[in-house]
Amino acid sequence: MRLSSSVAKLSSVSKLSCLKRTLPVLLIAGALAVGTQSSYASATTGAFSLLTQDHVPAAVRTGQAATAQAVSADKQLKLGLVLPLRNESQLDSLITQLYDPSSPLYHHYLSSKEFTSRFEPSQADYDRVVAWAKANNLTITATTANRHIVDVQGKVSDINRALHVTMRQYQHPTENRQFFAPDREPTLDLGVQLLHINGLDNYVRPFTHMRHRPASEQTMVAHASGGSGPSGNFLPSDIRAAYYGSGSLTGSGVTAAIFSYDGYQSSDLSGYYSATGATDPGVPVNNVLVNGFSGACTNPSTGSSSCSDGEQILDIANLAGMAPGLTQILFYEGSSAGDILNQMASDDKASVITSSWGGGDFGSSDDSIYKEFQTQGQTFVNASGDAGSYTTSNWAPPSLDPYITDVGATDLTTSGPGGSWVSETAWSDSSGGYLSSAGYSIPSYQQLAGVINSSNKGSTTYRNDPDIALEGNFDNPTYSNGQLETGVGGTSYAAPRLAGVIALANQQAAADGVGNIGFLNTALYNFGVGSSYRSYFHDITSGSNGGFSAVAGYDLVTGWGSPIGPAFISALVGTK
Repeated sequence: MRLSSSVAKLSSVSKLSCLKRTLPVLLIAGALAVGTQSSYASATTGAFSLLTQDHVPAAVRTGQAATAQAVSADKQLKLGLVLPLRNESQLDSLITQLYDPSSPLYHHYLSSKEFTSRFEPSQADYDRVVAWAKANNLTITATTANRHIVDVQGKVSDINRALHVTMRQYQHPTENRQFFAPDREPTLDLGVQLLHINGLDNYVRPFTHMRHRPASEQTMVAHASGGSGPSGNFLPSDIRAAYYGSGSLTGSGVTAAIFSYDGYQSSDLSGYYSATGATDPGVPVNNVLVNGFSGACTNPSTGSSSCSDGEQILDIANLAGMAPGLTQILFYEGSSAGDILNQMASDDKASVITSSWGGGDFGSSDDSIYKEFQTQGQTFVNASGDAGSYTTSNWAPPSLDPYITDVGATDLTTSGPGGSWVSETAWSDSSGGYLSSAGYSIPSYQQLAGVINSSNKGSTTYRNDPDIALEGNFDNPTYSNGQLETGVGGTSYAAPRLAGVIALANQQAAADGVGNIGFLNTALYNFGVGSSYRSYFHDITSGSNGGFSAVAGYDLVTGWGSPIGPAFISALVGTK
């Protein structure tokens, strides 16, 4: 309904450590809190600092990364000039009402055009940024329909002059490579405030949350009562049967989207179905190349040009397998998280979005896009990670962001191939926990009585992860660069599977004449503390991720547990 949103070797905590924000309790239980800026005013003169002060990695600020040399003056860099939202306090109030079942605005979402008119920068301010970029010899590579980002490209000499920085090469303290970054926070002689500049460093490479069974466990086999695939691995149809059963919902009429820092080979998708014996549901997959991205399959995690698309293939296959009647899957590919996310919001075609990537330029400035997702009724689900309980060296954004739903992983047992759910334990590598250095205070939905307690050892000060979990142990297949791979796992599998469940719920919502599910956490946590909790979730109470244990109710390994599909969907759709 509408009125006329591989583990990094060194954490990108460095990108957020200077940005601390508070998310105070709202009147509506479980609603999100007010963000960092409520509004901004245009100015006409003067040098502006950016609203986010996280462009210099901590390793540079502390001297941990040794300076190599200045970046060549002629080197070309691609940047994204991100503008802040307007009227953000009004936006936060609207979000509260959109997710309050007692409000007349409940699930009456805005269109992207309406969101832009009310909350994005004015056309005049956007045009000023474009003019400033051109005046500083920066080429405009893309403008966005929602006036949120101006994408530019230019020589380092021009970037240094325009931003009052010196771009330098540094030796990475934990990886055998150099990275570039500015030597100081940028300032701009621009009469419009900017939120952030994407692309000013490549300290943290993009990486996926897909993992192969460690060599020490290679002699282990999948569950004897496991899946229908090779070596007993779970196929998407097994997961659908375990979490949803034989219900009639298929995701018909629903468009879903996948976030990716990389392309894939279509031959690998067909190869997956041939090699595993899984049924291809025939869901159309339409690629969206963002800001000139080539669509080639490479390996941004290592910087290699060789194709490694196991993540991309499993994302498509598991999303389509859980919701085999989807109208389409939009596969968004690009080199900048900000560009990809903003294109998803501006297009406003997908009601549910899944991401199994971390690192790259994910960061605090993306929160304004997540708010747009929420306002437009778009659900964003994110894999929480595969390195056990969080530490500063194994965590990277967007995990722990309070404006999205983070998905952990479990070890599932079924009654047999294609069979029903029997039991689950926490997967030992499922990432969860909290970090003060992530920069996020505990959101209001985690402050509900009964969420954090002495049993789960969660934080009453900081955002806790994950929110929910699904199967992701080393008992799944994928297909990469012409080869079948088995014994694969990760929260990479859990996220698209949950996205499929949300697609089913959105199909039911449309049939019932109500709005899409949208931001999920408000409902999740209210369900969790309610009397019907165990009707909606499999409460997982065994296993740990090292720092935390699965316990009754909410925990920092599996969140609230895994969804009992039919009841969970009915509760989501029938919240009002």
